[in-house]
Amino acid sequence: MSDTVSVMPEHPPVSDWVHDFDHTDPRWTEDPFPIWDELRSECPVVHTKRFLGCYLPTTYQAVKEIAYDTEHFSSRRVIVRDVRPPITNTAPPITSDPPEHKPAKQLLLPPFTPDAMKKLEPRVRAICNELIDEFIADGKCDAAARYTKNIPVRAIAHMLGIPEKDGDLFIKWIHEILELGIKDDAALMRAVHEMTHYFAGHIEARKKNPTDDLISTMMNARDKDGQPLSDMHVLGSLRLLLIAGIDTTWSGIGASLWHLAKTPADRDRLIAEPELMPTAIEEFLRAYSPVTMAREVIGETSISGCPVKPGNMVLLSFPAANRDPAMFPDADKVVIDRKENRHAAFGLGIHRCVGSNLARMEMTVAIEEWLKRIPDFKLDPAGEVKWSEGTVRGPRQLPVLFKGK
Repeated sequence: MSDTVSVMPEHPPVSDWVHDFDHTDPRWTEDPFPIWDELRSECPVVHTKRFLGCYLPTTYQAVKEIAYDTEHFSSRRVIVRDVRPPITNTAPPITSDPPEHKPAKQLLLPPFTPDAMKKLEPRVRAICNELIDEFIADGKCDAAARYTKNIPVRAIAHMLGIPEKDGDLFIKWIHEILELGIKDDAALMRAVHEMTHYFAGHIEARKKNPTDDLISTMMNARDKDGQPLSDMHVLGSLRLLLIAGIDTTWSGIGASLWHLAKTPADRDRLIAEPELMPTAIEEFLRAYSPVTMAREVIGETSISGCPVKPGNMVLLSFPAANRDPAMFPDADKVVIDRKENRHAAFGLGIHRCVGSNLARMEMTVAIEEWLKRIPDFKLDPAGEVKWSEGTVRGPRQLPVLFKGK
């Protein structure tokens, strides 16, 4: 065992979720919903000594209060980990606080408008069908490995103007940063370094030969003083787009397919009433929200009547907020025609997801194209569904049986 790993704290199994929660515990990974219900019934904000001290808001209201309070809660660290080393790498705007946040975010908005997504949509439909072509004759597949994982990888590569075939590299880095990196600092730093080196090469190439893609758009952007962005800023934002744009949507598509594989009534209804798709996608986003963010407490305050002290992190669980029955009637049921659905899957406050239009489009297209060609499918009883742990939750292994068209 390397020195780096051996000094990391152990993670004994949790016996008291209210006072000692751990979002990397296998039971949380497998089925977090009853755990959140138990915590919510106890207190709107719970605390653990693990991860050097961390709070977890359990209600929609508490999550919302924290997300909107940039005075007491900083975004400089966005993953709850075993260590808190000095900050050397940033990924603006997600790691930015006011006043730097707003200009950094505004630079990223234009490539993700609804109009920009309409232009990208035909390529995403083609990607989905290219992928289905590869396994449809087999009558079964691991839908996570063969389908859901590859759609956002190829789409974001297409937008960035980098080779779609580099997708396996991106997936490796994401796994090292978002999953291994919680407990293994060396793996995280190595992945960040490799990613930085990779994008630095693409930036250099575009200095000689400008292109019409998202990397060149970032390089040509100007800050509020009319100055070009530093290479570090561009690199940080590119890292963010790659990490935030892949794992999240892959998880959203996968959880939706998982639900439809085990709920034939919803599947049949979506095929019979395709106009329900937008409402269904919003409900999948609420019920199976992939993303849990983090904040660092930088000033003493209270949230929903619970005192919160500096020196602690906050696990900002949008997924737990989205299962709060005070906000959503029948919160534990998936209702694909749910009318009132002000979910927080894309976050709340100034850090609301810049890529929400892209995620919605990719989820919609991925489910539509799958149902057109594989309307009848179910979980493979001989296989096992495996979920990712940590910051982003979604099926990483999803074995299904089907009759394809």
